[in-house]
Amino acid sequence: MSNLPIGQIPAYWAARDADAPAITHEDRTVNRADFDARTNRLARAYQAMGVAEGDFVTIGLPNGIEFYEAAFATWKLGATPQPVSAKLPHVERQAIVEVANSKLVVGATPGAHGDVTCIAGGFEPDPSLSDDALPEAICQNWKAPTSGGSTGRPKIIVSAEAGVFDTDEAPLGMDVDKTQLVPGPLYHNAPFTFSCRALMCGNHIVIMTRFDAEETLLLLAQHKADWVMMVPTMMQRIWRLPEEERTKYDLSSLRMVLHLAAPCPAWLKEEWINWLGGERIHELYAGTEAQSATWITGTEWMEHKGSVGRPMAGGQMKVLDENHEELPAREIGEIFMRPDNGQGTTYHYLGAEPKAIEGGWESLGDMGFMDEDGFLYLADRQTDMILSGGANIYPAEVEAALDAFPGIRSSAVIGLPDDDMGNLVHAIVDAPDGVDLEALQARLAETLSRYKIPRTFEMVSDPVRDDAGKVRRSQLRAERIAAK
Repeated sequence: MSNLPIGQIPAYWAARDADAPAITHEDRTVNRADFDARTNRLARAYQAMGVAEGDFVTIGLPNGIEFYEAAFATWKLGATPQPVSAKLPHVERQAIVEVANSKLVVGATPGAHGDVTCIAGGFEPDPSLSDDALPEAICQNWKAPTSGGSTGRPKIIVSAEAGVFDTDEAPLGMDVDKTQLVPGPLYHNAPFTFSCRALMCGNHIVIMTRFDAEETLLLLAQHKADWVMMVPTMMQRIWRLPEEERTKYDLSSLRMVLHLAAPCPAWLKEEWINWLGGERIHELYAGTEAQSATWITGTEWMEHKGSVGRPMAGGQMKVLDENHEELPAREIGEIFMRPDNGQGTTYHYLGAEPKAIEGGWESLGDMGFMDEDGFLYLADRQTDMILSGGANIYPAEVEAALDAFPGIRSSAVIGLPDDDMGNLVHAIVDAPDGVDLEALQARLAETLSRYKIPRTFEMVSDPVRDDAGKVRRSQLRAERIAAK
């Protein structure tokens, strides 16, 4: 058992096998010894820019080795990496920098944020700086991602966990000294968290610039990856590949596919279970806040179809009505969570306050129900629910029906204001080659109650979900209302 500050972990693995690959991106690989040395020198460069223990470093780089180098250099100084999208508009990044009180912004034009030091992507530290080990430093908050669903003023979720980890204790079904493929964007919490923790456990990280369905299968086979995290959008695009393409790659080394971040349509999950086996398909449901989490294997899911699992050790969940009374099994309400160690022991917000009730229970706005065996099922976010003619319509259910139709790559369902019904269901359908609308409506009539079928359809050729599988329905709704 080796509990080490994050900054010392690269040296630990380099001492065990200096030449073993640490990270591969496209046609470049950095080995463990070089990764440790490079991040030591980079840490000294950051130190010269004023970064010290307890500071926040905002990292807005595209997927690649440089992103990991920036994060580990930050940890080596006892500071906290604060990842953001490299494509974030300046105004949004400025708001985050202000809320975080960042000491350094990596991936921004110098001078872009007033007096805050900024360095552009591709920065190389002065080669005269030492690449020897730095003095031990431990960050008190090991990460501080922003909320993927935030609108308006940014919300930063600061982990309460200090930067000390066991190099021989791999989390979430990972293993030590294996290979992990990372197809998701590092500015999102899950790809960042899971791949960095895998690096700390000696894993070779293969990071993709951006997700591509066939390239994902190619890399899984080529590098004999044993663990990968995906979102349902990725799973759907892989499943839509011609069968001869999807099945020609050797995935025998792939031990676990973990999916999360968005509801997975039942039909799609079942196809993956039939393809790879229930013991290899796993699902996690949790917020970045980590008050509680659920987990379910594919085998369990086949007996509890549609569930996201039971609460894992360390946290609790319950489903409450509008009066905060606990609901019986199979009644939809709002999901509240609490860590076993009490409210505030897993995170704190910068720029927001938690939605909490008596007893330290918090809600992320998700709706759902528990079955008689304690398995949780998600309905939809409270803010996304459509009230039409007095009926509650959950967009995810309609989207799952739409996404099952051939030719549809992704979809988003929103409610648009209507004087008579309150809201009418409107579907935004991403179908690059178009679809037969009459055939689609006929199929929906077979799978959905009449009141849930969209009244209007909008065909688009661009994905409506981002690389992490997230969809901002409130934003899509606001844009369409404004355009009227």
